[in-house]
Amino acid sequence: MLMSTRRSRLATAIPPVVTLTEFRSRFHRSLTSWGDALFELTDAILCAPAPVVSVPGLSLEPVFRRSHGSLYKALDQGRVDADALRDLLAKDRPPDWPLVFAVDASTWARCDAETSPERGFYYSASKHSAGKPIVAGWSYQWVTGLDWANDSWTAPMDARRISPADDAVRVTTDQARDLVDRLGHTEATPVFVSDAGYDAPALTHELTDVRADLVVRIRDDRVFYTDPPERQPGTRGLPRRHGDRVKLSKPDTWPAPDQTLTAEDSRYGAVNVTAWHGLHPELGRRGHWTDLEQLPIVCGTIIRVEVEHLPKPTSRTKKTLWLWAAGPDLDLDVCWRAYLRRFDIEHGFRFVKNTLGWTTPALRTPEQADRWTWPILAAYTQLRLARTLVADLRLPWERRRPPGRLTPARVRRGFRRLATTLGTPASPPKSRSPGHGRPKGTSKPPRTRYPAIKKAA
Repeated sequence: MLMSTRRSRLATAIPPVVTLTEFRSRFHRSLTSWGDALFELTDAILCAPAPVVSVPGLSLEPVFRRSHGSLYKALDQGRVDADALRDLLAKDRPPDWPLVFAVDASTWARCDAETSPERGFYYSASKHSAGKPIVAGWSYQWVTGLDWANDSWTAPMDARRISPADDAVRVTTDQARDLVDRLGHTEATPVFVSDAGYDAPALTHELTDVRADLVVRIRDDRVFYTDPPERQPGTRGLPRRHGDRVKLSKPDTWPAPDQTLTAEDSRYGAVNVTAWHGLHPELGRRGHWTDLEQLPIVCGTIIRVEVEHLPKPTSRTKKTLWLWAAGPDLDLDVCWRAYLRRFDIEHGFRFVKNTLGWTTPALRTPEQADRWTWPILAAYTQLRLARTLVADLRLPWERRRPPGRLTPARVRRGFRRLATTLGTPASPPKSRSPGHGRPKGTSKPPRTRYPAIKKAA
């Protein structure tokens, strides 16, 4: 059943070089202002021989035929047709990958950028402020396609900045709804997986009109309820909204499972999956439910996944996790496997930050950060499309890898040679005389300071 999600769309496969060339052309057309500079900036990110640590340093790459001033102006004044680029990313999604997508947010830390607006406070495991794992910056939520293969490749579909004034549930549902619409009619039902921290009942309530399954990790101390028993004739008072209390941390409160599954996994050993259908939480008038007149009953499936061992054993990590699942076509085997593949998005975040330099620039405005983010997504997608086109330029101490199984870093290492054969749709720069600059004796006023916004729970 799991392998049935794999499919082949085309009877005659399109050569990968053609797919990559068409992607580059359509990506260039989606850059509606300062498109040539933004496109060559993307190529510079791909062809740089080392991780990106300096944005103006990218102007020294041979593929960037303009000055560093054009680079700055492109990030400040350029325009990207985000909808066209989202259509392009969905069109070039790997056809043999399952319709499984991870949803997660990543923080662009801008702790000392007092002149940068729309900064909020966000959790950060690697950076601390005043001894606490909280930083000020911008938060971007990514939707990324996943594969069942044991590698670090993903397929980014979308990235949106969540400002402190935005409703995270609303942004998540908008992203899921937009992606389902862009995918069109599919045989399998798309599955969206996310880690703890997302409001699973709220997402389920908002996605009832979308043909998609939802899998969200939940804490092991959550409390749910069964449906109330049938009301007996002649009973006075308001009808009961909740049935028996089910606390995940107390096995004696668990009812008989509705479905069980046993599977073997190469990384986790024996996997035992237990599911209870039709459970619901007791909602309160806070967060997403503050303004509703009548609190709904949101039912879902509670899944308990117990593995024999972890890939990297540690005493701090539990071998049991709990999931909330809801949707029209839930497959228990797909649910638990999809969540365990969710961790691949962390590999993608690490690569785009440490190698492609996503959070490297000290940009002042969030709009500039948006213009820099889209070339990062396009660059990563080009690396995935070039997996079978580049030679393995491995270092002497690195192991050989089969063709088509190179890591993103190894593909980027060979992309410089490939770029010379692909050509570029960008027009060459035009010679211009230097501008007059700022009038003598004038100065700019101090920039406005924007404190980071602390959002109430």
